[in-house]
Amino acid sequence: MMTLSAIILYFIVHARQNPNMFLRKISGLDAVDEALGRATEMGKPVLFVHGLTGMGSISTIAATNILGRIARKIADYDANLKVVNNDPIVMSVSQEVVKESYLEAGRPDAYSPDNVFLVASEQFPYVAAVGGIMTRERPAANFFVGYFYAEALILAETGASTGAIQIAGTDAYTQLPFFITTCDYTLIGEELYAASAYLSREPMLMGTLRAQDVGKGILIVILILGTILASFGLTFITHLFEAF
Repeated sequence: MMTLSAIILYFIVHARQNPNMFLRKISGLDAVDEALGRATEMGKPVLFVHGLTGMGSISTIAATNILGRIARKIADYDANLKVVNNDPIVMSVSQEVVKESYLEAGRPDAYSPDNVFLVASEQFPYVAAVGGIMTRERPAANFFVGYFYAEALILAETGASTGAIQIAGTDAYTQLPFFITTCDYTLIGEELYAASAYLSREPMLMGTLRAQDVGKGILIVILILGTILASFGLTFITHLFEAF
């Protein structure tokens, strides 16, 4: 813990000194600008679809962070963003997040609270309503971010049939196969949590993310080394931390 804490502090300081510090590439996030630019050129809206969990879910919190970054870019591009929700609390938070993003972009007059709305509170009525929006308005880009259940494939298939660029992000491992096969890009597991640091470029978040990657690399090296030593019968390392 002390070693990991020292690595985190080092990379936070390094990120403050070097705002362009390298972070591992996440293709789904690199494609955000492409998707938003396409929507702007075509004059079609961007649809952001929340998962089915409330604000008590980590994935929903991560989704609202991503929404804020997307809304900021939407405001800069003067495009149209629609955010659908199935939870009134998530809707209220999303409205404030989008509003704040437009204020940061210097375009508060472009924000419309009617574009962040509640469509249904139940699972399949929510899917039917969102599918109808996709079919009627044919958005140029769809974002599915959060925790999804059985509705994942229905939403993604409907969006794919309209020809939209689709970017999904979820930590629901049971739904990842459906998003991977029907979306252009998919944020898998922890990439969903790394997205806010990747998009915001804030030193605190960047330093923490980079330190986590380094920590994982160290753990992988230790695991490989331990496996090799154990394979040759050298098990003395397993006794180093035993209490006497």
